[in-house]
Amino acid sequence: MLIRAAAPDEAAALSDLALRSKAHWGYDEAFLEACRAELTLRPDDLIEQRATVAQVGDRVVGFYTLAGRAPEGELTCLFIEPDHIGTGVGSRLWEHAVAAARALGLQRFTIDADPFAEDFYRKLGAVRVGVTPSDSIPGRELPRLIYRLD
Repeated sequence: MLIRAAAPDEAAALSDLALRSKAHWGYDEAFLEACRAELTLRPDDLIEQRATVAQVGDRVVGFYTLAGRAPEGELTCLFIEPDHIGTGVGSRLWEHAVAAARALGLQRFTIDADPFAEDFYRKLGAVRVGVTPSDSIPGRELPRLIYRLD
């Protein structure tokens, strides 16, 4: 598996990957449509949020984005192709994100997680610190987690 910086021209493909990954959890079409704008990445987003992809052969199978500046950042995305969930891609991307955060001098980063992903992040050392409102679904709250590097 190759882990590399995303290219700006991959924004549409990564947006589609994010929606497929979200759909893995059984959300219906109306829910996914409500999330579409929030999960749509622009080429500039990939640069500003340091998008990084996991590639197997010529196929991108996951990605993350890490925004912010020292001392605090935010893991704004971490999505895996549904057929690669549970194969270690997410853990490898997480390890890469943590190393990237350290290299940037971050002391911590937050994660506004999908409820289905909360256990994944907690197993890797993130701690729930509260909830945050969804930008897509009025009245829905997402777990807010923090991962401390210091």
